[in-house]
Amino acid sequence: MTSTGATEARSRAGSAARLERRRRILDATIALASEGGFEAVQMRTVAEQAQVALGTLYRYFPSKIHLLVGALDREFEQAEQRTAVRAIPGTSPQERVMFLLGRTTRLLQKQPLLTEAMVRAFMFADASVSGEIHGVARRLSTMIARAIAGSPEHGEATAAEAAVIRVISDVWLAALVGWVTGRTAPEDVEHQLEVAVGLLLR
Repeated sequence: MTSTGATEARSRAGSAARLERRRRILDATIALASEGGFEAVQMRTVAEQAQVALGTLYRYFPSKIHLLVGALDREFEQAEQRTAVRAIPGTSPQERVMFLLGRTTRLLQKQPLLTEAMVRAFMFADASVSGEIHGVARRLSTMIARAIAGSPEHGEATAAEAAVIRVISDVWLAALVGWVTGRTAPEDVEHQLEVAVGLLLR
């Protein structure tokens, strides 16, 4: 193998190892939050469960807020991948958006401790978490844009779509915050969405 080939092979191996460490870290974070909520996610415990050094964990995620927003980003990544391979059911943009967000809401509500932890982290995030926050927003925007268009092939939202999607996303997040803080009943999350989506996409 040439020196260039050897360097490329080491680079690929290193990238694979980094991705595997990141996967283990997020797996541990999600497992801890699912069992004990926000307070259960402690950096040392995550490192132990993920089998990485504490210093390594801090290089990947500088705080538990980064960890939990990263976990939310991965949850949305999986949802986004599903919308890329099959069309979202519904005969109108309103029906499709409600199907997408209604299903996602119900899945989140089935894991109340994990969802509470991820939403709290999203609320507490500052500018240092902007990369992870942007990732979450981008994935959500892409999913809603595909629902509006009715096509898995639909890419980034247009400027007009983005303005509508931003309002829908804000209403959804506010409703989720209300639910995890006990101010909103579970069924009211979808009702608030129905009102907003109905007004914006009628």
